Amino acid sequence: MIVLDLALNAVATGIVLGSIYALLALGLAITFGILHIPNVAHPAIVIAGAYAVVVLNRFGLDPILAGLLWSIPFYFIGLAFYEFYARSFESRGGGNTLQSLTLFFGISLVIEIALVVAYGTDLRSVRVGYVGESLRLGTVAIPYRFLVPALITPVVVFLLWLYLSKTNTGLAIRAVAHDERAVSVAGVNPTAIKRHAFGIATALAVIAGAALVITGPVDPFAGRIHIGRVFAIVVLAGMGTIPGTLAAAIIIGVAESLVMSFASPSWAPGVAFAILLATLALRPTGLFGGVR
Repeated sequence: MIVLDLALNAVATGIVLGSIYALLALGLAITFGILHIPNVAHPAIVIAGAYAVVVLNRFGLDPILAGLLWSIPFYFIGLAFYEFYARSFESRGGGNTLQSLTLFFGISLVIEIALVVAYGTDLRSVRVGYVGESLRLGTVAIPYRFLVPALITPVVVFLLWLYLSKTNTGLAIRAVAHDERAVSVAGVNPTAIKRHAFGIATALAVIAGAALVITGPVDPFAGRIHIGRVFAIVVLAGMGTIPGTLAAAIIIGVAESLVMSFASPSWAPGVAFAILLATLALRPTGLFGGVR
């Protein structure tokens, strides 16, 4: 009975954690999954968003609302990031993956150093009334600090899927992933479309940062522990599949939670990498295939 209760709690916690992981990975599902840009700076941008949310929370603003407000300036920051990337590589005929990775690793380090200079290395957190309380369903207990951010994810996933599937701009973003020249022939500027998509991904990062900082304190280097996990989610789902990102994240979240409960918490970070390697070996297109 104790083992069953432990398993039920592990699965429930894993589903909630997976939902939060999906929110962390959504921006990368656009930049890496659709645009094929290896934006390893994405987790660092999420942490920068979390710090921005902490600033507004000091004035009594709810973290989720703060994240929504910050998403607007972060969108324009994303436009600037892509413009820098495009001028560095695409305007010169493109660069190889290693050069792109080097650029985004550099951006990630700059973000981390800027946060250290501005805020130091101390942990930062937000104040919300439901931290410390839990939802109890029989023997299953789910902390509200995990549940509330997790409930945001399905809404964001649905809205993003709706935008990419039902609007002309969204369809253009998906088309760029397949044939950039055909998009150009149709009278659409591929660079402008990709710049807009990168802005959306960066705006999603600050919303993810708001969710992450609710779950617990963050420091300037907190994004590093999520790099492997978010890439594993995008690959497991299938490059650029938005609903699949949520499903893949829940699979990884449940797997991590079971490992933490029945094996050792120190093994949990390796779960995402193990699933990533297995996916690349057995089903390189991911569980749901690539974006279509």
